[in-house]
Amino acid sequence: MSTVTQTADEVILSKPEGRFKQFWKKFLKRKAAVVSLIFILLMIGVAVFAPIFLKYQVQAADYNNMLAGPSMKHFWGTDEFGRDVFTRLMVGTRLSLFSALISVVIGTVIGVILGVLAGYYGGIFDSIVMRCCDILFAFPDILLAIAIVAILGPGIINVIIAVAVFTVPSFARIMRSATLEAKEEPYVEVARSIGCSPRRVLWKHVFPETVQSLIVNFTMRIGTAILASSSLSFLGFGANVTEPDWGAMLSQGRNYLNSAPHMVICPGLLIFLTVLAFNLLGDGLRDTLDPKIK
Repeated sequence: MSTVTQTADEVILSKPEGRFKQFWKKFLKRKAAVVSLIFILLMIGVAVFAPIFLKYQVQAADYNNMLAGPSMKHFWGTDEFGRDVFTRLMVGTRLSLFSALISVVIGTVIGVILGVLAGYYGGIFDSIVMRCCDILFAFPDILLAIAIVAILGPGIINVIIAVAVFTVPSFARIMRSATLEAKEEPYVEVARSIGCSPRRVLWKHVFPETVQSLIVNFTMRIGTAILASSSLSFLGFGANVTEPDWGAMLSQGRNYLNSAPHMVICPGLLIFLTVLAFNLLGDGLRDTLDPKIK
């Protein structure tokens, strides 16, 4: 009777609902990751709904309150044109987050396809992909992004392309390693022995085993993408100076560091907290998804 009950329990836990509950219970033990997730969800909510609820317009100038410090009227002060810094940062959340997300998604799709195919099929294709990744890894991410934007020209679209390019080799190498490990599993050999096509074996049996590595790396690369895109905007390669981009606002604020330090502190702090939140969330997901860590 106990054997039957145990078997039934194992079947229940093997269902998606049971696995999700186990994951969530384990994830909630990572307090830093939970706080980071709440902060990220809050920022996503701000990106979506901020323009609806904010008191001031993004480009609304108040020439009677130029470079004013934080006050009840302007929570985070005003810039050199009297525009509300809090409003511009909240609206800029959409531009900064979504540009980083799009670039990472593009880099992820390309990197995953290349990494999985290279790891599964090997041979000359694997060698070509890995040598290309080695070439890209030879350059620091930000320098590679600057070189790409310098060739393509400034603009947020080109920044997305540049960040996507240096994201590809990271995913390609990680997914190749995960694929090499997954394709040696016994159930993959069984799938091959019963006549499953290579495509079915790859995407139905091998790829699902690599999703854990994919999720963790994807989360952490978003923070890297935000930092890189903000850095490019700070250097003048990204968003137009009139747009409420975090990096562009930080670049403008450095000219008034002595008279209006809030113009540097506020966007800098927001970039720091957002990047930190994604990194902590990635660490929490890695620990939660690792079966060796209880």
